[in-house]
Amino acid sequence: MSLPRLALILPAALSLAAAAHGENRIDTQRADAPALAAYGDLPVGVRTIDMVHPGQLDILAIGNEGDAPDPLPTYDRPLTVEVWYPATADATGDTGLKAFLRDGKTEVTLQGRAMRDAAPATGTAWPLVILSHGYPGNRYLMSHLGENLASKGYVVASIDHTDSTYRTKAAFGSTLVNRTLDQLFVIDEMAKLGAAPDGFLSGIVDAERTGLIGYSMGGYGAVITAGAGVTQAAVDYDWGAPQGTLAIHLAGSESHERLTDPRIRTAIAFAPWGRQRGFWDAEGLKGIDIPMLFVAGSVDDVSGYADGTRAIWEQATNVDRALLTFDNANHNAGAGIPAPEEANRYDAELGFNLAEHYIDAVWDTARMNNVAQHFVTAWLAKYLKDDAGADAFLDLVPNSNDGVWEMKDDVKGAGHTYWEGFPNRTAKGMHFEVLEAGE
Repeated sequence: MSLPRLALILPAALSLAAAAHGENRIDTQRADAPALAAYGDLPVGVRTIDMVHPGQLDILAIGNEGDAPDPLPTYDRPLTVEVWYPATADATGDTGLKAFLRDGKTEVTLQGRAMRDAAPATGTAWPLVILSHGYPGNRYLMSHLGENLASKGYVVASIDHTDSTYRTKAAFGSTLVNRTLDQLFVIDEMAKLGAAPDGFLSGIVDAERTGLIGYSMGGYGAVITAGAGVTQAAVDYDWGAPQGTLAIHLAGSESHERLTDPRIRTAIAFAPWGRQRGFWDAEGLKGIDIPMLFVAGSVDDVSGYADGTRAIWEQATNVDRALLTFDNANHNAGAGIPAPEEANRYDAELGFNLAEHYIDAVWDTARMNNVAQHFVTAWLAKYLKDDAGADAFLDLVPNSNDGVWEMKDDVKGAGHTYWEGFPNRTAKGMHFEVLEAGE
């Protein structure tokens, strides 16, 4: 058979295979996945909770023109939250997740391992992890982390941020003001649900050990929640939050100081937006007061790298912090799920193929998800579970390509410097850099 005929037949065959087997998996574990990416031993349940945050500023009703309304309008802000949690050994339930694509119109089924409304495992209060998506996004965008972490002994609450989801996308100012407020409110509500004498979360949530994970605008919120107040310039931007409403997060203000929550032990920010647009400066970033892990692509053209995520990492000088970089990856580095099969189509209204919202031009998404699962697992084990064994996975040569594999019969040689947990020949194209408080 000639090569041209093979070129015609092979793509068709692959397309049929994909159609036959495509399940929109969020739980893929590649053969080259690092050790801590693997799911834990606990079955996982998942449920949806509707919350209402009363008396919040109605940012959409406050115009930028003229004088600010007096008083400023408020409303009861709805938030839908997806919760993953350890389930009983005999738990059963549907493992599909109904989610909307980037167009906000197409509903698809994502397939994972968490069982809908499964009975929770009782007797242990697990650390709490909050997931906060990008703009726009939804509570399922980081679902691979949600159920992966729950299988390892965490209760994970992922927020649908009103005015920021694919279906509710509205004025950017709402996202700027509300991200941190949403995150803190959900921690409060999860703590109440865990302390209630009845309900499915009763007794299984330890909000005193909370971790926060945000992506893009969720990362922006995480940086503020971690203590970094915004600049006066950010408050004054005419395209930002209207009528100075972002001043609640102004560095040095009493309102920002009041947001400090000692229950939050650490935060992880994937591609946090804002530094490259002047929302923080070196002085404001000194306000970060909890250890942080940052994850970024080195060619991120949305949040920036040298002037974005890396600058935040460098300038958070009052805490221990680490930066995981996917070399040559763009904005979608590690956080989001693989593109659902139905997303591979051009959307005339948005002007791009919907799959572009999820994929990276260089890196395979499942590969980045596995690497992210590995490092997030190690980081949270260290800071939420005080697991000293996690240090071995975080004390690495900075450039993965410099690691030397010297191992025989599972015994490391004196010159072995390969990234811990990565199979031979797989720790490539990444950097993991650490700075201590004061550096």
